[in-house]
Amino acid sequence: MEQNNLKDLLMEVASGRADVTDAMDKINNSGFAELDFAKVDLAREKRNGYPEVIYGEGKTAEQIVGIMQVMAQNKLNILGTRISKEKFEIIKESNQNAVYFEKARCVTVTNHEIPTTESYVAIVTAGTSDMDVAEEAAITAETYGNKVERVYDVGVAGISRLFNRLDVIQGAKVVIVIAGMEGALASVVGGLIDSPLIAVPTSVGYGTSFGGVTPLLTMLNSCASGITVVNIDNGFGAGYSASMMNHL
Repeated sequence: MEQNNLKDLLMEVASGRADVTDAMDKINNSGFAELDFAKVDLAREKRNGYPEVIYGEGKTAEQIVGIMQVMAQNKLNILGTRISKEKFEIIKESNQNAVYFEKARCVTVTNHEIPTTESYVAIVTAGTSDMDVAEEAAITAETYGNKVERVYDVGVAGISRLFNRLDVIQGAKVVIVIAGMEGALASVVGGLIDSPLIAVPTSVGYGTSFGGVTPLLTMLNSCASGITVVNIDNGFGAGYSASMMNHL
């Protein structure tokens, strides 16, 4: 549906000149809603099983609100990532159902309930400094109906901490390991489990960690089998992929 047609249609609905059901059919059948600043993919959940996700960096709060309004009209669950607290304050004014997770910098709006899985995703971090990325992964997975177990601050510098929670990690259907510095934790955990492992390098570390490049290379070169690596600080990508695996 063209941008001007969508605006006209919404105005007609607001004024009572158009039927809401007919208007929504027209929007849904177009596959996407075109705004001044975005083409909102309304058919992604039908194609991929998950609705479009709003990436907040580089977008104004007003743009995020506009996208969320279109998604809410289509009864889509909403996940927004990398959204600051200041932007959320503006978002909250337009949608009282929006929930903000400050550590994860994520916003969620539940427009229909999703059953929670019996199996769970374990999210493991090397250190407390990796928790921002871990929480982005956790909120993503939970938004898509996954049970999540958090195992934080169990890095290789104090390996006994890891073994103390090994039963939780080994019981997971999917494991996400998040580490900065040298990124060794993914290799260690990968040698102790029989589940898929998604490794997330973080930008945490001193100079020669090169903003996450060092742990990225460590994880890519791991000798442990069954490890998949996502981009630096990409908690969302890890949580999304883990959800797909956990729902198989």
